[in-house]
Amino acid sequence: MLENKSIKNDKKITSKKMYLLKKVSLVDKYNFYEFLSIMLNWGVWVYETLESVNSKIKNEFFREKIKELQTYIYSWDSFSKSMKKLPMIFSSSEISIIEAWETIWRMSESMSKLSEDLRKKHELQSKIKNALTYPFIIFLFLFLSVFIVLIYVVPAIEPLFENSDTELPWATKALMFTSNFISNDWIIILLMFLSLFVLFIGYRSTQKGRANIDYMVLEIPLVWTVYKNYILSSIASNIWSLIWSGVWVIKTLKLTWKSVNNLIYESLLDTTIMKVSSWKKIVESLKESDEEGLYFPADFLQMLAVWEKTATIEKVSYKISNQYTKEVDYSLSNLTKWIEPIAIFIAWIFVCWFAFAIFAAIVKITETVG
Repeated sequence: MLENKSIKNDKKITSKKMYLLKKVSLVDKYNFYEFLSIMLNWGVWVYETLESVNSKIKNEFFREKIKELQTYIYSWDSFSKSMKKLPMIFSSSEISIIEAWETIWRMSESMSKLSEDLRKKHELQSKIKNALTYPFIIFLFLFLSVFIVLIYVVPAIEPLFENSDTELPWATKALMFTSNFISNDWIIILLMFLSLFVLFIGYRSTQKGRANIDYMVLEIPLVWTVYKNYILSSIASNIWSLIWSGVWVIKTLKLTWKSVNNLIYESLLDTTIMKVSSWKKIVESLKESDEEGLYFPADFLQMLAVWEKTATIEKVSYKISNQYTKEVDYSLSNLTKWIEPIAIFIAWIFVCWFAFAIFAAIVKITETVG
């Protein structure tokens, strides 16, 4: 009883803490599941395992939630039931995998599997972020260079043209107007960007806005390939993990639908779930949901068709996940190859505009003086 009271007191104390970021990263979670898997494999009781694991977690917010998890388990809730009380930390698919395996007393294996899956997901996301860092830096320096020229270089040479009575070419006028606007009215530009950002967030929060933005992202050349392959890899990975854990197919599809985070694919999977619930095959349902084959390519459906014939979905889904992870790598490589030429082309346009504006004005003034 004293121990139980101390747990409740700890919970009250920790609940008063304020956290800047109430977020648990994939790294925190896969380390959490990996520690749990090792300790449970040694035969340590779940409550004591959480106590030991909590001492190794650096995220203060996550540590607080682990203490809450301990409280629920100490009250004789199962691990999966305790996880359900913390939906902001644990996803539905994670809970389903734990729930499936704790009934046969093999939680250590489910924890190890979750750790492996989350590690792979983190590695894939890291690859995408690292690959997009280079293009971001290129465009950042490109726009910084343009702004430096417009704010410092153009105003320095502007008096040469203002003192002449010559009618300046349109390119020179446009360059000088842009320079003056950026230099003198930067507050207006800042307010414009802030307004656009607020409008975007507001529009993104609506169902229609989110659907339109998700559709637009899927239509951007090069980016669409990376994004689509990432989604297909995630879908296959979730199906593999859940079916491997013994989760029913319909529930697997529903949990996969929740984890996609793209309304276009969510809508297609929702239609597929209804068709599969009516005893149609998954591949047939996917084909009917995506009649033009824009979102589920032929090779993806062919590999799933193999599972339906051989009843080996966990193996096929694993291969699909690995295949589309490789496709993400390839499409990322293809995207980065195009970034540099595009940046050079944009820089070339600005340099041509700047050169033409300056030299055209010089020639005009020279002809007038002559």
